[in-house]
Amino acid sequence: MTENDFLSRYINHLSDQQLVAVKTVDGPVLLLAVPGSGKTTVLVNRLGYMLYCKSIAPENVLTLTYTVAATRDMAHRFENLFGDDYSGRLEFRTINGICAKIIAHYGRIIGKNAFDLITDEKIIGKILTENYVRIYEAYPTESDIKNVRTLITYCKNMMLSKEEILQLEEKAETDIYAIYEAYNNELKKRKCMDYDDQMIYAYRMLKSSSELLAFYRNKYRYICVDEAQDTSKIQHMIISLLAGSSGNLFMVGDEDQSIYGFRAAYPEALLNFEKEHPGAKVLVMDRNYRSNANIVTAADRFIQHNTMRHDKHMQPTKEKASEINYIRLNSRRNQYNYLYKAAKDIEVQTAVLYRDNESILPLVDIFEREGVHYRIKSVDMAFFTHRVVMDIVNILSFSMDPYNSELFMKVYFKFQTYLKKPQAERLCRMAHAENAQILDMVEDTDMINARVKGKCRSLRTHLMNMRHEAPYKALTRIEQYMGYGEYMEDNHLDTNKVFILKMLAGYEETIDGFLRRLFELQEILRDKVPDYKAKFILSTIHSSKGLEYDEVYLMDVCDGVFPDKVLENPGRVSLQEKRDYEEERRIFYVGMTRARSKLNIFTYNDEEATFVKEITKVSESEKKDIKETVKKAKASIKKQLKSGAKKQNDSQQYPTDLIIGQQIRQPKYGDGIITDVMYDEDNVPSKFSVVFDDGNERLFAYPFAFVMGMTLK
Repeated sequence: MTENDFLSRYINHLSDQQLVAVKTVDGPVLLLAVPGSGKTTVLVNRLGYMLYCKSIAPENVLTLTYTVAATRDMAHRFENLFGDDYSGRLEFRTINGICAKIIAHYGRIIGKNAFDLITDEKIIGKILTENYVRIYEAYPTESDIKNVRTLITYCKNMMLSKEEILQLEEKAETDIYAIYEAYNNELKKRKCMDYDDQMIYAYRMLKSSSELLAFYRNKYRYICVDEAQDTSKIQHMIISLLAGSSGNLFMVGDEDQSIYGFRAAYPEALLNFEKEHPGAKVLVMDRNYRSNANIVTAADRFIQHNTMRHDKHMQPTKEKASEINYIRLNSRRNQYNYLYKAAKDIEVQTAVLYRDNESILPLVDIFEREGVHYRIKSVDMAFFTHRVVMDIVNILSFSMDPYNSELFMKVYFKFQTYLKKPQAERLCRMAHAENAQILDMVEDTDMINARVKGKCRSLRTHLMNMRHEAPYKALTRIEQYMGYGEYMEDNHLDTNKVFILKMLAGYEETIDGFLRRLFELQEILRDKVPDYKAKFILSTIHSSKGLEYDEVYLMDVCDGVFPDKVLENPGRVSLQEKRDYEEERRIFYVGMTRARSKLNIFTYNDEEATFVKEITKVSESEKKDIKETVKKAKASIKKQLKSGAKKQNDSQQYPTDLIIGQQIRQPKYGDGIITDVMYDEDNVPSKFSVVFDDGNERLFAYPFAFVMGMTLK
């Protein structure tokens, strides 16, 4: 097939940017693809171009994707477009998939069998739990194990040294190195490896065996990498080894969409690409074909606040449509009822996106009570076993059962009572012998001083009063008056968990009912069958990556939640703090760019929202451009008036005359009618008033209002 035949048959619909990316085959190439720019289309068509136009053998091409599902999707799309002539001979793999192949090959070279790969997370969880109990002398929750597992994966993917892991402990507030070592030793003892080890071993084999490395470099002469911003450091090192510094490596990604830092995503691989691959070509696909122009412009303005990125601007291809809708509510708690009402009147596919899984639990609770149809993606049950949630459940349970020594020993030290462990154990033994409430025993012992007795009496009174309170009030008592709030602050625990619990508690009248509802919600989420017909979708932003929706709501947009932490003085923070904060911004950017037509962002009167301020803030250069546009518009209007042109015609951008009673349309406020016009000394309008359909009258500057999007109807 000639190149012209291929172009006319397969890729005549591509843009000039996309076409350049398809046809750039040789040498190291980095393609920076903004959201909605058609990167998957380019990847698939580029493979066809390599095979049909460049006569590259399919066996010499390796395409690496982030997930198994992505490999299947890519292979399926290639076959649908080009048929099955070559599809069976192309390799679509994950990084782990190619590592498994390398390890097996090396085993054959040296005559040894590889360690067994553990694919069952339950086995890994059991190993971690056993070591956790031995090292920390406490039984972990599911949330604890998930946190440890995530940290171990991070350490391995970032190839951290012992010293670096010990530094990580300070930030993670977990003694991770001890369990990291114990876990690795246990795997070696069993002659097993996990998926992270699989990559480490493959990398070491390629480094140590020139024969092995030469074989794979010769076999995979062309390597294509999708979602390159999500590759970890070890994955990037493996890819670089296979390709060599000047090999035919095609990496597609966008550091602005790197949002998997907790999995050790390494966007520096894109930022350092030219340094690591001398002579590399850097291509940009900056046109967004997904979202309306207002969304694209706002998202681009927002992401410019990041510094660790390539200098690029996302360009809209669609016309301006709905402005971003900032939904101003009195309080964060009001967003759940708002979304409930929105879900009942839904007409188009709509997604509610959030940073953390727990954010959506109060809305799920309402939907389940009211029978609203919805679909939730990637349910995470870690909230229910988080330390804060377990503490509060135990405190509530102990208030209902003040004889329970097991519960008492779990919570007694979390109330600022200064009661020591031997004293607490003594109270439990005395209460058991007397069949009495545990805290009543403080009156019958001399081993506790007067100050501690007073604290214990106060705690007993709180617990007695709590039994008969509504759950919401009981939670407020625990957090604000019983000392648990100070305990959370001292131990740097997440106070947002208490907020979510309070939102769930608001629909229950008794503590028993609230505790039952927490258990019921766990079962509901665990057993939920996806309703693929539902138009109302609940998803974390991470799970929405690569997807798009007609309408999007971004919730919990307030400082302390999203972003998790605001940098008070950006000039005096560590590099890691800056990286973490810029990732928060990237997560928000990805959320914004999931919306095709309409984007809604919640804001709250009682909360600050730094990210919203950054979206709406106009840069100095933009202010200068607007001033220049207004100046030119005024000059043009005065020139038209002098020449006798009194009315707007099709060739003019702005009206030269305003008439009371004229109808206008303003992007933010909607339709209205001009009620008054004020003129300057040149008889040119300077200001004018408009009454909108909502009944509010607003004053505008002329022609600035029309420069910013107002039109006559």
